[in-house]
Amino acid sequence: MEKKIKIGIIGAGIQGVCTGLFLQKKGFSVTLFDREDPGSAAASYGNAGHFSPYASVPVNRPDILIDVPAMLLSSTGPLALRWNYVPKMIPWFLKFFKNCTKKNMMHTAKYMHQILDLALPAYDELFEDVDISDLVENKGIMYIWNDQNLKSRELEINIRNEIGAEQQLLNKHEIHDLEPNIKKIYHAGVFYKKARHAKNPGKIWVRLFENFIKNGGKFLRLDIKDLNFDDSKPVIRSETQRFIFDKLVIACGAFSKKLTDKLHENIPLDTERGYHIHFKDCEHLISRPVVFQNRGFGMTPMEQGLRVVGTVEFGGLKNKLSKGRIKNLVNNAKFLLDGLPEHHEDEWLGFRPTLPDYLPVIGSSKNYDNVYYSFGHHHLGWTLGAISGKIISKMISEERTNLDLQPYSSLRFA
Repeated sequence: MEKKIKIGIIGAGIQGVCTGLFLQKKGFSVTLFDREDPGSAAASYGNAGHFSPYASVPVNRPDILIDVPAMLLSSTGPLALRWNYVPKMIPWFLKFFKNCTKKNMMHTAKYMHQILDLALPAYDELFEDVDISDLVENKGIMYIWNDQNLKSRELEINIRNEIGAEQQLLNKHEIHDLEPNIKKIYHAGVFYKKARHAKNPGKIWVRLFENFIKNGGKFLRLDIKDLNFDDSKPVIRSETQRFIFDKLVIACGAFSKKLTDKLHENIPLDTERGYHIHFKDCEHLISRPVVFQNRGFGMTPMEQGLRVVGTVEFGGLKNKLSKGRIKNLVNNAKFLLDGLPEHHEDEWLGFRPTLPDYLPVIGSSKNYDNVYYSFGHHHLGWTLGAISGKIISKMISEERTNLDLQPYSSLRFA
């Protein structure tokens, strides 16, 4: 592979950095662009820190249509709307509801499982060159629930069994043995033994980025405003500078749509707004991530303390952080754990890029074969960072992946 081939990547989050590292392994010259420095308070910093190879069951399920009204009305529920954004969301919601059939649900589950099954091995390739032994725990992830919405839990378990995701069902006693500090409000649970969690996602992200720079990669902190072509080569522009590349990757999460629109592709990308808080010096209360499914939130022990994460808020990229959503996380955490302090820290809002069929877009542009996409990974952007980067690197170097990649193509929205 000729090193002269220059590739630009817009987005230096976990998707962009992992893509850059895999492209470097194949001898390409790579430049990353982002309006923020890697390690800033973006989605790759504030996520739940889960490496979740089991998480193939999508949100677009038939039963979700029944659950949505109750979720919206519940003060402790996971779903919220910013009503000033609802008119803009209507086309997205209509496409989402159209995908809430058993057939479409199983299609999404099958092709999420295809890449999730390769997610951890892809990270392990990158971690061979970066010491993250102090930042990753291999203690599994536990989901628990009470005796409400049992049909939804049964559906998830059955789908994972059908597609071959490894899981271990837990009774009350087994949950208590794993996490004795959790209040006994649960009915049952499931344990994903092979799952891992990050003790500090931001630090892992930065160490991978530092290795990218060490390997000769370039990074420019610029807000890319425009994208066009010069003699068929992609040209990107900030307010003051212009750059030309042989190939380009768009991997800027929820902000990708403003660029794909310029390529005359109407990809229905929107954002789920997610939140986190920290309870300092409380990480010892649990040994691994715990997700309480009835209220749609989770807790992860991290270096910064106990990170409480969750909620799905549809409100676009411009609305401010919701204090109501923060209060929701605080109350839910205290519902599940005793011993939490009165005060919390680090109120954070991030943007999950989401498509109405809950599959990411991974592959080349519909209109330009030298522009590639990697975005729309919804709740699984962290888990799928490395495998998405590996797939893009193989596509650019014209290597076989032995995967069916058509379901991830933007052509499905044509």
